[in-house]
Amino acid sequence: MPYYLGIDVGTTGCKALIINEEGSVVGKATFEYPLYTPRPGWSEQDPSDWWKACVNAVKAAIANARIKGDEIEGVGLTGQMHGLVVIDSEGRVIRPAILWNDQRTAKEAEFINSLIGREKLIELTGNIAHTGFTAPKILWLRNNEPENFAKVNKFMLPKDYIGYKLTGDVITDVNDASGTSLFDVRKRCWCYEIIDELGIPSRILPEVLESPGVRGELRSEVAKELGLKPGTPVAAGAGDQGAAGVGAGIVAEGLISVNIGTSGVVFAASDKFRYDPKGRLHAFCHAVPGKWHLMGVMLSAGGSLRWFRDSLGHLEKIVADLVGDDPYNILVKEAERIPAGAEGLLFLPYLAGERTPHADPYARGVIFGLSLKHSKGHIIRAILEGVAYGLRDSIELMKSIGISAHQIRVLGGGSRSRLWKQVIADVFGTEVTTMLVDEGSSYGAAILASVAAGAYRSVEEAVTCMVRTSSERIVPNMEKHRIYSRYYKVYRSLYVSLKELFKEVAKIVESPT
Repeated sequence: MPYYLGIDVGTTGCKALIINEEGSVVGKATFEYPLYTPRPGWSEQDPSDWWKACVNAVKAAIANARIKGDEIEGVGLTGQMHGLVVIDSEGRVIRPAILWNDQRTAKEAEFINSLIGREKLIELTGNIAHTGFTAPKILWLRNNEPENFAKVNKFMLPKDYIGYKLTGDVITDVNDASGTSLFDVRKRCWCYEIIDELGIPSRILPEVLESPGVRGELRSEVAKELGLKPGTPVAAGAGDQGAAGVGAGIVAEGLISVNIGTSGVVFAASDKFRYDPKGRLHAFCHAVPGKWHLMGVMLSAGGSLRWFRDSLGHLEKIVADLVGDDPYNILVKEAERIPAGAEGLLFLPYLAGERTPHADPYARGVIFGLSLKHSKGHIIRAILEGVAYGLRDSIELMKSIGISAHQIRVLGGGSRSRLWKQVIADVFGTEVTTMLVDEGSSYGAAILASVAAGAYRSVEEAVTCMVRTSSERIVPNMEKHRIYSRYYKVYRSLYVSLKELFKEVAKIVESPT
C-alpha cells in the first residue's frame, strides 16, 4: 500500500505525519525547537533547528508507522506563514529567520500601506500589509542590516527552507506567497507593480507553483538521511491554514471550518477572488488550484477559556486531579447548568487585542452585565458564548461578500466540548460537525503529497476519497438562535461604545503618573 508524508514546520516544533491512500493516519511524530527573542517584540528561529527536527520527526514517524521508508510515495510541506528566511549565493542562511509573530516591522508595514495605499493593496493582494507579513521584514532587513541584505540571493518562507533542503530548489506556493504582501492574489503570481515600487530586487523572489505541484524530487543524500526513497516527489505545499483547510475538506463554497485553539480561525473556500474592501478578512489563494479562501482570525478563542482556568479555575483543577478528569470538563459542566444568554451576562474576548473584525491592539476583555445573581458558571457560559459571537463576526463578514455557510466543521481543542459546539451551532444558526481525523496542517500536506505523487487527479478528488466527517451532527436550536441573535446585537455595539475608552485606559497604563 502506498503512503504519503506531510511535514509541518510549526512555531514550536516540526510534525511529520504519514497517511495511507484511504486517508488513515498510520504514524506521526513531533520534535520541538527553541524560539529566540533577542530583543522585546522580536521573534526568531534558526532554520537549522527546523531541519534537525524534521529529520528526527520523519524517522520517528516511519518507525511509529511500522512501514519501510521506500513505501512513501510523496512528501507534502506546510508550516508557519509569513516568516523570512534569506540565503546567499552559496545557499547558506544569512541570519536567523524572522517569524510571523515578530513585531519589529511596524514602521515598514505602515510605510507599505502609505506608499501603495491601503485600498490598492487590498485590491491587489487581498490584505493590507500587516506587521507579521513578509514584505515589511524584507524592508526592515534592507533598512537595518544592509550588509546582510546585500548578500541575499533568495528569500524563502519557513516550509520552503525544508523544501530547499529536500530538493535543492528554491520554490514556494501560491497560498504561502499570498501572505507576503508581494503577491497578486487575483492573478496568482508575483505583483511586480508592488515589488518595483518597494525597490525589492525581483531576482530574490522564489518560483511559485500551485500547492499540489511538484517542487522537485528528493535528493539522494537527503533520502538516505531520512530513510526515504530517492526521487520521491515533493509537493509545493501550502501555508498552515491553507493546508488545514484541505485537511478539513474545505475545498468548495458553502463549507466553513472553525478552528478553536488558543486563537480562533474561521476558514471558507471561494470559487472566485473575493475580498473585504476594508481588509477585515484575509483573502489568499487556496491550496486548491483555481480557488481562493477567506479567513477571519480572533486572537483569544480557546485562550479566553484557558485564561479563566488558569486565573480563576483553581478549585476545578483540584477537583479534576482528584477524579482524574480534565479541568476544562469540570468548567464546562458548570456552564451547562446556565441558560442560553447567561441571563444577560456578555463577554468580549479581546484579552490580547483583536484581529477580525476589529484590528485593534488596544481592545481588551470585558465582562458586561454582571449582577448579584451571576455565578462562576454564568461567567464560563458567557465566555463560551462570547467566543462564538466573535467567530460569528467573521461569518457575517463572509456572508456580506457572497459566501454562504451550509455546514460548520469545528476543529481544534474546542471541538472536544459538546456544549461549545452546540453554542456555536445555536449562535450561527447552522449545522455543526467534526472531523474523523483532526490532525491540522500536516494532514492537509500529506493529502497534497498524494496529488503530487499522481495518486489522485486533483485536490478535490483526494479530499473526496480521504477526508471524512464524523457521524456527529449538531443541529441548531432555532429558539436559542433567536435569543443569541438579540444578544449578538448588544455584543457588537459594546466594542463601538468602548473603542475610545480602550485607548484611554492604555494611555493610563503606559503613563500612570
